[in-house]
Amino acid sequence: MLNIADYFLDARVREGLGGRRALVTDDGVWTYAQVQAMAHRYGRLLLEAGVRPEQRVIVALPDGPDYVAALFGILEIGAVVVMVNPELPADAIDYFIGYTRAVTAFVHQDTAQEFLAAQERVGRTPPAALEHVFVVGTAEHRAALAATPDGLETFPSHRDDAAIWLFSGGTTGKPKAVVQPHASFVNTTECYAHQVIRYTQDDLTLSVPKLYFGYATGSNLFFPFSVGGASLLFPERCTADRLFELIARHRPTILINVPTMIRKLLEHPEAEQQDLSCLRLSTSAGEALPPDLHQRWDETFGVELLDGLGTAEMWHVFLSNRPGHGRPGTLGQVVPGFDVKVCDEEGRELPDGDTGWLWVRGDSRAIAYWQRMDKTRQAFRGEWYVSGDMVERDADGYFTYRGRADDLLKVSGRWLATREVEECLALHPEVEEAAVVGVVDGNGLTVPKAFVVAPGAGPELV
Repeated sequence: MLNIADYFLDARVREGLGGRRALVTDDGVWTYAQVQAMAHRYGRLLLEAGVRPEQRVIVALPDGPDYVAALFGILEIGAVVVMVNPELPADAIDYFIGYTRAVTAFVHQDTAQEFLAAQERVGRTPPAALEHVFVVGTAEHRAALAATPDGLETFPSHRDDAAIWLFSGGTTGKPKAVVQPHASFVNTTECYAHQVIRYTQDDLTLSVPKLYFGYATGSNLFFPFSVGGASLLFPERCTADRLFELIARHRPTILINVPTMIRKLLEHPEAEQQDLSCLRLSTSAGEALPPDLHQRWDETFGVELLDGLGTAEMWHVFLSNRPGHGRPGTLGQVVPGFDVKVCDEEGRELPDGDTGWLWVRGDSRAIAYWQRMDKTRQAFRGEWYVSGDMVERDADGYFTYRGRADDLLKVSGRWLATREVEECLALHPEVEEAAVVGVVDGNGLTVPKAFVVAPGAGPELV
């Protein structure tokens, strides 16, 4: 048996940590015992609604105790969590209901109208079957929770049973569900959270991404819970002002960050006056972290910033810089428990210094893409997951991100990372902006062309 509701939550109470703080919000603190009791009540509500093991349940809630309790309650009964943005537009809600065939959904009263309307449109028409929508935050829901006993026997899930559906893609088409089993979440926790970041009971985490992103589900919930630490949650959209306020008030120890917000924090008019000394480190993932941005962060805040790379298909981070051994401009080294190689188009491993496709294997690999067998065959090759990311490895085992395959140019038989050239051009004092594209010359060969904008001038082709 392996059920991650037991691994991340119930085990802490059995260990005698029930009285420790687990969640911190502006409204107060929730202990592990209180979170467990609420999760059990959510699980019982699902059982009373007829939800059975392996059925999908949508969680479309803002970050907070109800989100955490709903997620663990679903897992406790052996059902499958489908995490989505609570502010989805109507067409996206229709898509997720039909695609996932979820039988139940937890939605917040502030955004329930669209979900209830979608339930009427598509949720009761086969193959969709959204039979029940719990509207969280209403007096009726609070009364139902209060009247529900909190004892619940954890379903004996198998390590390979589906636990959570994450979503990949969606920029050029509909998002595809990445089916992740219970074992994946335990594996990355023990390999990355425990061995690289080294979470402890004293850690209080704060995240820029919301919990429905796999990056935050791990770093801001599962990882601190795995060691008896605590998570700082807030429901609204993240802003630089809100982050600085939360850091000043609650003094977290780990900040889960992304480059876009790093830039916003640095550009804040009062950035220089902020005291971030409570942070022992900040992580960065989700998009490329430019070296100059990393340098500005170091100079302004003096908090160690660890860049890394993960994917929904491998659930979380498998390349990361390590505390005390970070190299700005790189993704760091392979996380223990994973193997990463750089390959050409035919799958042959390339020598250090060459750019190629990223191949990764480890015990956090997803089962498949739901109803996307063609994409599954392309991406999952034996033990390996083949990413669309292009990387380069140096002699010390540090990896550098070179962009997505679609963004690279094959020039004179070698891959050219346009982003790398753009960053280099941007260092010149007479360049305000730069963009590099591939142009076919008179011989039918692809050559790089750079468009640059000088301060106060229009673009020039160079």
